[in-house]
Amino acid sequence: MPNILSLLLRGIKQLGLVTTWDSITYQMRQKRYQARFGSSGPSSRPAKSDYLRPGHITSHTRQGRTVTITCANGSYALTLLAPDLIRVRFHPTPTPQSPLSIPHSYPIAKPDDDWPPCDFHVVETEATVEIKTSRLACRVAKASGKLAFLDLEGNVVNEDEAGVGYHPAGHVICHKRIQPDEHFYGLGERTCRLDRRGRRYEMWNTDPQTYQPDQDPIHLCMPVLLGLHSRGRQGYGILFDNTFRGRFDLGASRADVASFEAEGGELCYYFIYGPALTTVVERYTELTGRMTLPPLWVLGYHQSRWSYCPEARVRKLAADFREVHHVPCDCIHLDIHYMDGYRCFTWDPERFPDPAGLIADLHEQGFKVIVIIDPGIKTDRRYWVCKSGLEQDVFCKYPDGKTLFKGPVWPGNCYFPDFTNPRVRAWWGDLYKVLTDVGVDGVWNDMNEPSVFGPLGTTFPDFVRHDLEGRGGDHVEAHNVYGMQMARATVEGLMRLRPDERPVVITRSGWAGVQRYALSWTGDNEATWEQLWLTMPMLMNLGLSGLAHTGPDVGGFSGFATGELFTRWLQMGVFLPFLRAHTSLHDPDQEPWSWGEPYLSVNRRHIELRYRLLPYLYTAFWQCAQTGLPIVRPLLLAFQDDTATHTLDDQFLCGDAFLVAPVIEEGATRRSVYLPAGVWYDFWTDEPFRGPAHIEVEAPLERVPLFVRAGSVVPLGSPMQYVGEGPADRLTLHVYPGDGEGQLYEDDGHTWAFQNGNYRLTHFILSTDEGPPLRLDLRRQTEGHYEPEYRDFEVVIHGVDRLPHTATADGEPIEQCELDDSGHAIRLYVGLFACLIVEWA
Repeated sequence: MPNILSLLLRGIKQLGLVTTWDSITYQMRQKRYQARFGSSGPSSRPAKSDYLRPGHITSHTRQGRTVTITCANGSYALTLLAPDLIRVRFHPTPTPQSPLSIPHSYPIAKPDDDWPPCDFHVVETEATVEIKTSRLACRVAKASGKLAFLDLEGNVVNEDEAGVGYHPAGHVICHKRIQPDEHFYGLGERTCRLDRRGRRYEMWNTDPQTYQPDQDPIHLCMPVLLGLHSRGRQGYGILFDNTFRGRFDLGASRADVASFEAEGGELCYYFIYGPALTTVVERYTELTGRMTLPPLWVLGYHQSRWSYCPEARVRKLAADFREVHHVPCDCIHLDIHYMDGYRCFTWDPERFPDPAGLIADLHEQGFKVIVIIDPGIKTDRRYWVCKSGLEQDVFCKYPDGKTLFKGPVWPGNCYFPDFTNPRVRAWWGDLYKVLTDVGVDGVWNDMNEPSVFGPLGTTFPDFVRHDLEGRGGDHVEAHNVYGMQMARATVEGLMRLRPDERPVVITRSGWAGVQRYALSWTGDNEATWEQLWLTMPMLMNLGLSGLAHTGPDVGGFSGFATGELFTRWLQMGVFLPFLRAHTSLHDPDQEPWSWGEPYLSVNRRHIELRYRLLPYLYTAFWQCAQTGLPIVRPLLLAFQDDTATHTLDDQFLCGDAFLVAPVIEEGATRRSVYLPAGVWYDFWTDEPFRGPAHIEVEAPLERVPLFVRAGSVVPLGSPMQYVGEGPADRLTLHVYPGDGEGQLYEDDGHTWAFQNGNYRLTHFILSTDEGPPLRLDLRRQTEGHYEPEYRDFEVVIHGVDRLPHTATADGEPIEQCELDDSGHAIRLYVGLFACLIVEWA
């Protein structure tokens, strides 16, 4: 019976109909409350001419790192946090707030006092007040109060059109000029092309149920915009620090004007200057925080569906992986049917009578377990979580301060914790003890836009009240950060419960800065070839928005993929940060063997490749945790001066070395690939290609087009069925001749010991003299105290077809050297070395 009800309820949800009793009564109840407390939903947008603009400058003063510029209709506080980072705050009153009075900001991880001093000087001319740092200038026009950001040569990087504005109804806006060749990126999770220009984007996290290309908004909006123009010479970023319902218009209303606005709150934004977008991403993630290094097992293959139940089905799935098909896998996900009546923090006593025993057995086989948790708590006083929440007064209320808000989700009517209250976050985090006590390894936070059953986009009414860190406010302000604060509460709870282990939290919704707490996935996608392609621009822009650890439901959540579609999606997924297959309750299983041969063998080989890549991928994750540069990158991030990359969204870079060009057309066995400047080696054949060039490559079902940048050193591990299966006695270094540098990061893979120096970071410096004679010089330097299990290297040098004349490691001849079976590489077997020199006559 519960399966029938859940199927019906999901169908109702997907159709956007309100026919369940709880949903009907919810709609009736909200109409009553709306009449009592006020309207709910987007307010009407003022005309551009209705906004109050700053007007002419009357005075300016400097205090510490802040310059206050007073205008006829308001004041700016321009705060210099770094030579390339300026915060702009506009107050629509003649007397500004104190520049030290900064309201709480959910995105910001690094407060003003943590930034080192920034040297700058203020220059007044007849027409402007100009603030100059060692990296850029901010010029304010005396006549209008409009801002312009310029490089040190006086070239415009970004400038106001109408500039900032304030409306008495509370709306705030800023109009900027679009440069003729400007491209835009970022804004979080969007279902459109890589370049954001020419469209309007809503800033309102929404459950779309399932989504189509160009549908907006969906689960995870982020108010960070990256701009690139002047043929790639000028790059910058803007973080609009306002959580109210808002929008970005990037040339939709007027082709030469971009704007960002919100229905309340302060006009506050951070301007970040590049000119390299890598600099923008690094500075932005320094400001908003970077992801923590995940446990190594999270990088493995994950299998999920809505839902694996009962216990016997989960055990069969584990046996299918380990004993029947021998496909590597690290984690099994349990969706909502593991719960007792969809009540969070419970187990269905019939489907899962012994969760501790089940999880212990799965652990013995090398599996980890992640379970789903939603924010809605069933309104049942006999249910221990509801009872505790009522006693602790943790649930959201209506403006009368007494009536609890409730809305229908999976269990029926639910109360919802107010995650903007520190006390509530602590209460929520402690609830996870019932899951960690039975061995659950990670948590998947879903439905946290927050979503309530009803027509598309149903959520809390705007007038529901929130604590907002003690300041108090309405849901129209708290909505966009609700999911992020749920993830925060979850991760903080897991860290208290298991302080020695790195927590694993997945979230569907979030806001700028959510990368500090959780990884994400791209929600309920569909099993179509178009959405296979869509995965790429979605993930690339999420990475540019600071959220690098993310991935899709491989194969598509809604609808049953063909064997070919699943295989092509999986081939892409091998190079994505989060690799999980997932599917809907209504559809057949989508597991690597679900379509038989030849798909099983091809899928197995690619998942095995994922596990061989773990040393390389883990290093890319460490680099992201250090610098914010994403694992999956648009080509423009590395080749910004190449205009051909500025809109390219059907291929991507994975880390420093790989260029991945997935097959995205049904039946295709060839595809066109763009290679930027430099030499690129075909991963499968070792054939070198010189860019920039468009090339046609073979792409049979059994392989994804994959290229390696010359000068790369790619560390690969041994095949395994799961992380930690057995000790590794050797690491393989794949060397691609050229000049370059690489890194290998290693630690114990699950604790925080690396923070105390228990890690090893290896730097590789590769130089190649094409001669004749051809000479390759690979130098290796290490830091840190961690000692890995292996003591030997296998070094594979690609792109050569004969044995070397000499090969030495630290001056000693290398005895073991052979030509690879492919005939296009050689293999050397050496111990731990500092300098390896190979020379061909």
